[in-house]
Amino acid sequence: MAAMSGQLYHRGYCRNSYNSIASASSDEELLDGAGVIMDFHTTEDDNLLDGDAASPGGVASSTTHLLDFLEEPIPGVGTYDDFHTIDWVREKCKDRERHRKINSKKKESAWEFTKSLYDAWSGWLVVTLTGLASGALAGLIDIAADWMNDLKEGVCLSAMWFNHEQCCWTSNETTFAERDKCPQWKSWAELILGQAEGPGSYIMNYFMYIYWALSFAFLAVCLVKVFAPYACGSGIPEIKTILSGFIIRGYLGKWTLMIKTITLVLAVASGLSLGKEGPLVHVACCCGNIFSYLFPKYSKNEVLSAASAAGVSVAFGAPIGGVLFSLEEVSYYFPLKTLWRSFFAALVAAFVLRSINPFGNSRLVLFYVEYHTPWYLFELIPFILLGVFGGLWGAFFIRANIAWCRRRKSTRFGKYPVLEVILVAAITAVVAFPNPYTRQNTSELIKELFTDCGPLESSQLCQYRSQMNGSKAFTDNPNRPAGPGVYSAMWQLCLALIFKIIMTIFTFGLKVPSGLFIPSMAIGAIAGRIVGIAVEQLAYYHHDWFLFKEWCEVGADCITPGLYAMVGAAACLGGVTRMTVSLVVIVFELTGGLEYIVPLMAAVMTSKWVGDAFGREGIYEAHIRLNGYPFLDAKEEFTHTTLAREVMRPRRSDPPLAVLTQDDLTVEELQSVINETSYNGFPVIVSKESQRLVGFALRRDITIAIENARRKQEGIMLNSRVYFTQHAPTLPADSPRPLKLRSILDMSPFTVTDHTPMEIVVDIFRKLGLRQCLVTHNGRLLGIITKKDILRHMAQMANQDPESIMFN
Repeated sequence: MAAMSGQLYHRGYCRNSYNSIASASSDEELLDGAGVIMDFHTTEDDNLLDGDAASPGGVASSTTHLLDFLEEPIPGVGTYDDFHTIDWVREKCKDRERHRKINSKKKESAWEFTKSLYDAWSGWLVVTLTGLASGALAGLIDIAADWMNDLKEGVCLSAMWFNHEQCCWTSNETTFAERDKCPQWKSWAELILGQAEGPGSYIMNYFMYIYWALSFAFLAVCLVKVFAPYACGSGIPEIKTILSGFIIRGYLGKWTLMIKTITLVLAVASGLSLGKEGPLVHVACCCGNIFSYLFPKYSKNEVLSAASAAGVSVAFGAPIGGVLFSLEEVSYYFPLKTLWRSFFAALVAAFVLRSINPFGNSRLVLFYVEYHTPWYLFELIPFILLGVFGGLWGAFFIRANIAWCRRRKSTRFGKYPVLEVILVAAITAVVAFPNPYTRQNTSELIKELFTDCGPLESSQLCQYRSQMNGSKAFTDNPNRPAGPGVYSAMWQLCLALIFKIIMTIFTFGLKVPSGLFIPSMAIGAIAGRIVGIAVEQLAYYHHDWFLFKEWCEVGADCITPGLYAMVGAAACLGGVTRMTVSLVVIVFELTGGLEYIVPLMAAVMTSKWVGDAFGREGIYEAHIRLNGYPFLDAKEEFTHTTLAREVMRPRRSDPPLAVLTQDDLTVEELQSVINETSYNGFPVIVSKESQRLVGFALRRDITIAIENARRKQEGIMLNSRVYFTQHAPTLPADSPRPLKLRSILDMSPFTVTDHTPMEIVVDIFRKLGLRQCLVTHNGRLLGIITKKDILRHMAQMANQDPESIMFN
């Protein structure tokens, strides 16, 4: 009934509001003084403008009210401040009223009809521009990162702007075994020392690799620190928080976009164990946010959800997966209209990226593979084992990374981000260079691990022995014993796996743009390829075992190690992020492996189950909690049996609830209440005796309204009476002019009764996007519950320190 009561309040609010004032609300607590100001959308009630109220002469006059200064939106009220939030319920009401107003006028003239068409299409125009910009920037980042990554090893003499692969495309002097070597491409040792082989050449190339890696990392962290501190990290935890309503001013601004685009290229090229896919979501959201300023009426929620889809679409070349990622992982509020626009934004972004063709293979993705053999039922066993590994890796990584990030925040080490980045980059470069699987670009590594061995492959992973002459050449014989090259590659992959696991823990969270998708997929792909080769060799040496004898036909390929790498990559990424549906779709779009959905689903679900056994939150939720962002995770269940009165404030030991009466305060008394308290909002009641609720007013709105009235109205004095009612109270003839603040009053605050179970209250907060609700008993005001109170309460129920999780 409490929830229904609140919903009815809001239906009345939406129905009666005429001139909504956009505003924001902070997740910091309204009444405990521990946070920032909360701003909500307030509206004038319809009856303020319907002509029913009496004019001073006693004659009803709507004109008087239309010209009354205090019945118009007050400049400054409803503006956003840093670390404030949007109340989605009021945003929706405001948008609905705007639509009604436009629709009611569109038949009046051709101009109004044109305006209504423009309003209808402006949303699609925003997401189109967002998709175009996201696709173009992603293509630019891909091309620049590939070129700078190859710059660590050498340079193309014929064309400086070509990377290694492009440099050798037109060469007629390459061989099949050494297709990446051509006269036009020179290593740094050849340029500086004039020799390509020998210890001196190796040391020079080693030195130049470290030099470029440190240069790129240093430049990236300096640009982030000086120009755009918000450009660091992956951005997905903050995007999730922003979409839940929390405002982080500047996080999606033009400076952040520009610096993140540049430093993402530098960070990826430095060789750090990070990816560009997560940050591309942030880049796309910055584009969406900037374009949405061209249409102030447009909901940031829809734009950012669509931009998230576009970001994943261009990051992986997976438009459908991008939409599902936005729905499953990022968005807090995802109506059907947002789904359509997200799909369209992902489509446009993918089209632009395909037009740019950054990978030079006429495909959207770098990892496209074609497997020529089906999977067999017995292979579900190793697939599920890879899922178990992915879940264990995810749980271990989340705990280790959060522990390190917490230590970074609580020790002096966190005060020197540049030094930390340089140190991690130096260790990464020194350890990575000797191993060819850690030296190469992580995306190229994943592509090599995914690829099935065929006649055109010259990788060590495909150096199987021929049964005819014992050579290392690849043969078409399906029963392929591993050659020395495969065994050497296995050892190098094992070392690369350990290296990637350790360095990814310390890299994610550095003050440079750092994504987690590619490193997690690389770890899973390495583990999967190792398992795949092991199963392949078991099938060769023990072909008479029941499993292999039953399923593997004589003369037919049975095991595809590349498929195991793909399944392992999905399992490890699922273990870290706890994604399911969107992850499976992203991976099969990424690789073109539509036939292998069942193995992917089995591994991803196993990974999630195993990971959830150690903790239900993924890495993004863990970082949200670490940073203390006010985010209520919809995936987290509330199973406790507490009531609203046990969570509301004030508690028994707290001072009484600070309230305002509707018509017997003076300006001086009101300012005194504001100055003597640190509360961010005040319930308005009929009188101290009745405690009947009238509405809710925010400190910031009150302050702005008083300053504005003093500046623009004559006769407002310290002893002027303040009233929140429709009509002014009866005053003595010599009283100064009263100040009417009804327009800043939220006359339909969401309310619950004191006996409402907290399970329902939490559900209401999550599904409606509330920032605060008032608690009543038989219509009398008792207290208030904010999102911060709920987060504190949930922390207490989980035996955590409530203050340690609050935003600072």
